[in-house]
Amino acid sequence: MKDRISRFKELKPLPIQNPSIPEKARDVVYARKLLSVIGLDGDSSPINAGAPIVGAAGMTMTLAVCPPGQGPGLHNHLRTYETFTVLKGRFEVRWNDDGTERAVLEQFDTISLPPGICRAFRNIGDEEGMLQVRITGGVHDRSDIAFTPAAKQDIEAVRRGLAAEFEKAGFAFNAGGAQPKSS
Repeated sequence: MKDRISRFKELKPLPIQNPSIPEKARDVVYARKLLSVIGLDGDSSPINAGAPIVGAAGMTMTLAVCPPGQGPGLHNHLRTYETFTVLKGRFEVRWNDDGTERAVLEQFDTISLPPGICRAFRNIGDEEGMLQVRITGGVHDRSDIAFTPAAKQDIEAVRRGLAAEFEKAGFAFNAGGAQPKSS
């Protein structure tokens, strides 16, 4: 059972964030720091890199650490559920294609979003916040995640052509029906 224990102080940030991409663009797609706690059995994708626990009936668990004001933009998971529990701080979770529905979650509050529903989260507290993120119900890989066209526009606003770097990594920008804002 010792190989089924995860020690928080030993977790290392996932190596999925390309440091050559400006932080402002990475912040549209990722929490500032992702710590993998439970990875999928037999999966070597970057989202499972270094997970101290492997194999939990198709569930992955990651800790998303966000400074104040930060959190990924609207995206959906096509085949999996994504469940957030606030461990530290306050987070606003938005959902629907345009993110118009929202709830503020306090410590230990939980929301579970089904496949296909666009969602985003953002730390609205004054200090670093932490969410426990569980993915269940299917394979959690980049082909399961799509961001909205508006997220692509936000990335392109950082530097023209930058969204192509995320597309090369397997991300799509076709989630929901929301269209990007006109410049």
